[in-house]
Amino acid sequence: MFSFFKKKSPPPEAQSPTAGVTAAASAGMSPPAAPDAPAGDSSAQTAPAARQGWMDRLKAGLRKTGSNLTTVFTGTRIDDALYEELETALLMADSGVKATEYLLQDLKRRVKEAKATEPAQVKGLLADAIAQLLQPLQKPLEIGAHHPTVIMVAGVNGAGKTTSIGKLTKHLADDGLSVLLAAADTFRAAAKEQLAVWADRNTVEIISQQGGDPAAVSFDAVSAGRARGRDVVLVDTAGRLPTQQHLMEELKKIKRVVQKADATAPHEVLLVIDGNTGQNALAQVKAFDETLGLTGLIVTKLDGTAKGGVLCAIARERPIPVYFIGVGEQLQDLETFDAHEFAQALLS
Repeated sequence: MFSFFKKKSPPPEAQSPTAGVTAAASAGMSPPAAPDAPAGDSSAQTAPAARQGWMDRLKAGLRKTGSNLTTVFTGTRIDDALYEELETALLMADSGVKATEYLLQDLKRRVKEAKATEPAQVKGLLADAIAQLLQPLQKPLEIGAHHPTVIMVAGVNGAGKTTSIGKLTKHLADDGLSVLLAAADTFRAAAKEQLAVWADRNTVEIISQQGGDPAAVSFDAVSAGRARGRDVVLVDTAGRLPTQQHLMEELKKIKRVVQKADATAPHEVLLVIDGNTGQNALAQVKAFDETLGLTGLIVTKLDGTAKGGVLCAIARERPIPVYFIGVGEQLQDLETFDAHEFAQALLS
């Protein structure tokens, strides 16, 4: 399995004894040579094979969105009618007006520069235009600059927030990182129990209180994470709609209280959004960003939706990094976001 994260070395005084190779590499020094892999070792092929498997699932997940776009290029001429059909298809995919206008203008420029004469060529140029538009969203989640790295996760009910936290915990643990979970979603029934199942499955500790205040749970978790030397503290906050102002204020409170436990925290504030909700997902991004100052997104449930173009709208109107995207319920169905891969899968 390829690395899910970008590990960053902590300051010298905070480094662990095992951080020397990473620090040496960042300083331009040559780390000790690794022993040669034994003959017949297939580990070098594991990452490409895993990524190819992910691409296959991504293509399948985006098939509904992609089919509406690719049918535009089945004609024989590049004319105004083609661009009008493409405009409609992009809007139907919830790319949004601003992103659609931008893509059409960029595409026409690319067609002219490439002197394209066949609609099939336009399809490839559109993939390039989408990849370039989405490129600012491609950024790895960095772990290690702070110890522990405190990650606060928000999202509306039903977006797949707690499940995404569980998958994220699994990948973090598999990457050799120690994780502590904070069950600060005391608003939804059984949320604590759901998170506890993931904690048991991944053999990680969880901080929770029976009917406790979410901010207090978060404070206890960050304090415990520092005391126990954990690498990551994941704080699961209550699902809520951005229109529920009293609950959004509670999110602000959680963030303030976390900062009392660690003045530098939270180091990441992630929002989980449901790809099926299209333009409503963009509205959620804007609302939560204004409330919390988001640092990253997790986009779930892209499989089976015809609204995969919403990432284009996000890139054009609120370009917050998309750390992960999901196309299913299985553990392997949550992966790092790659702009080029997404564009190719969308128009495959």
